[in-house]
Amino acid sequence: MKQPPAPEEQEYSPARLLDVLVARLRLKNDAALSRLLGVEAPTISKIRHKRLRVGAAMLLRMHEVTHLSIDELRALMGDRRARMRLPGEQQQRH
Repeated sequence: MKQPPAPEEQEYSPARLLDVLVARLRLKNDAALSRLLGVEAPTISKIRHKRLRVGAAMLLRMHEVTHLSIDELRALMGDRRARMRLPGEQQQRH
């Protein structure tokens, strides 16, 4: 039987992150999650369907609500970047 891939080997899936949060917080659905996070329900839908990225502010809010580390949250959605860029941050060119 094939084992599921480790979190660091999984592809980017914000839906997986949202599913884990709903289950861990014992919520009924995405609408309940949106109320808990203090965002509009369409925001969660857009994140789930990859039309809106999970930004730093959303990650911080998820951390505050779940007490999971930012690294754990990023691993749950398959984000393997070494670091996140902040809005307005210039990329250094070599």
